[in-house]
Amino acid sequence: MTRLLPAPPPRVARLPRNKAGYPVPHFVAWIDGEPDFRVVGHGKMRGAITFRCCWICGGSLLNRTLGPAATQYAYVIGPMCAVNQVSAEPPMHRSCAVYAATACPFLTTPGMRRRDTNLPQDAAEPDGVMVKRNPGVALVWVTNTWHMISGHQLFDVGEPTEVRWYAEGRDATRDEVLASIDSGMPLLRAAAEQELFPEEALAMLDEQYTRALQLLPGGAA
Repeated sequence: MTRLLPAPPPRVARLPRNKAGYPVPHFVAWIDGEPDFRVVGHGKMRGAITFRCCWICGGSLLNRTLGPAATQYAYVIGPMCAVNQVSAEPPMHRSCAVYAATACPFLTTPGMRRRDTNLPQDAAEPDGVMVKRNPGVALVWVTNTWHMISGHQLFDVGEPTEVRWYAEGRDATRDEVLASIDSGMPLLRAAAEQELFPEEALAMLDEQYTRALQLLPGGAA
C-alpha cells in the first residue's frame, strides 16, 4: 500500500514531481529527462554555498525582513552526524527539512538500502567519511549559524536551537534514536582509531557521544 505523503509546504509544492508523485528537490540531477535522487545536479552545491539557497526548494535562506541574525538554517542529518555535528549537505528551510524527514522514501523506510548501481561515471562522493547505511531515524537540526569546515565541502551544523527526531515519518521514540546511535558508534570509533593521534580522537568522540545523548527525545540521559 502506498504511504500517504504529508502535505508539502508551499515552497516544496512548487517543485516538479517524478512519475511516483514525489516532489523533486532542487539539488537533484536530471539525467535523460528523469530525476536521479542519488545524484547532485551540476553547480547545485556551489550555488547553495554562494547564494545560501535551500537545498530542497532552491529559495533563499536569508531572512530579508529581520536580517541575518534571525535567519534559521535546518539540516536533515542522521544520528552519527548528531554526534560529530557535521553534515555533507547544505542547510534548508525548517519547513523543507521537516517535509524531507517525513516524506523521503529512504528516510522513512528503515529497511531501504542505498542503490549504488548505474550511477553516472562523473558522480562524485561527498566530502568526509560517509556512513553508508540506513540509520532508521532522521534528525532535523535547526540552528542560527552557518559554518563550513575549512578546506572541505562540509558543514559544521553549530549549536542547535531546536532538534526534532523522526522515524518512519513520525516522531521517533527515545529508544529508537538511542538504538540507531549505538549501532553506528563502532563505525565512528573505527574511523577515530585511524587518526594520527587515535587516543585523542577516541576521547573527543566519547565527549561528542555524551553531548549527543542530551539531544535525545525525552530530555537528558
